[in-house]
Amino acid sequence: MELDRPFLQLPCLFDPEMLADEVSRLSPQLWLPHPSGLAGNSAVPLVAINGELKDGFDGQMAATIVLQDSPYLMQVVSSFDEVVARSRLMRLSPGAEVQEHVDFNYHWYSRIRIHVPIMTEPSVRFFCGPEEVHMAAGEAWLFDSWRRHRVINGSSSDRIHLVIDIAGSAKFWQMVRRVQRTPGSGVMTRVAYDDNLRPHLTTERFPGAPVMAPGEMSAIVTELIADCAANPDNDAAIVQYYHDLLFDLVHDWRSHWSLYGFMAGGIEGYQALLHRTQAGLRPNPRVLVTQSNKVGINPIISQRLLAAALKPQRAQEFVTGNN
Repeated sequence: MELDRPFLQLPCLFDPEMLADEVSRLSPQLWLPHPSGLAGNSAVPLVAINGELKDGFDGQMAATIVLQDSPYLMQVVSSFDEVVARSRLMRLSPGAEVQEHVDFNYHWYSRIRIHVPIMTEPSVRFFCGPEEVHMAAGEAWLFDSWRRHRVINGSSSDRIHLVIDIAGSAKFWQMVRRVQRTPGSGVMTRVAYDDNLRPHLTTERFPGAPVMAPGEMSAIVTELIADCAANPDNDAAIVQYYHDLLFDLVHDWRSHWSLYGFMAGGIEGYQALLHRTQAGLRPNPRVLVTQSNKVGINPIISQRLLAAALKPQRAQEFVTGNN
């Protein structure tokens, strides 16, 4: 994550009334409950696997019928001119909240989320790290999801945000760096609805390789071990144990990769390496805790590394581009 602060407002403004008008026309049946069952949280998929109205990360993304039938929403999502991953309308009921958490699964390792509030009130508060903000309707915001964050809807109305997940091109991050380094100097760009515009939306086709590249695995492990080593409350001997366990995986993964790459004959060997590493995790999920956000190491390893390192069912799609 290249953000140097918990929150960053982007230099663009959208028409919240027009967005709210499109959202208000949606059928109530389109709002899906949160996949984890969080009370008061629901969403409408806009960019989803194969354009289907369901949740999920692992597949080729396409615009859903909802986004296709919402001209201004389509223009807003497309206006960033980025490759778009899973994106949704996210609703938080009156008095509901998103409890404090950290986004540490693989999807978030190399992606960032843009928030565009559509329906909101000043009593809707977003907390990230030591800071809190109210994101006003029509604005566009980033936040550092590796920090602990939560949201409270203190109003008597639904809070609805458009959330757009992207990896971010060099052009996008150049804009972010300009805003970070020269706050207040940028000119806000107002993106009004254009009835003559037929935007082109580019959506993510390859959320991850069928076999994680050894270099990426090494980067994930290096960052995680350094984060835990920086925490003075961690046992140095346990840090060393996890260092050796994870770098044994990295080194053997690289050796196996050099023989098999994406070939089907290598799958059993990759699986054996992942099982060996899983078996080596200490029972206490918080046997080590990161310094940056105080998250236990085992859940991060499980979601960011072990669950993401091998997707053999996607090998043919990855090579041919056909799902």
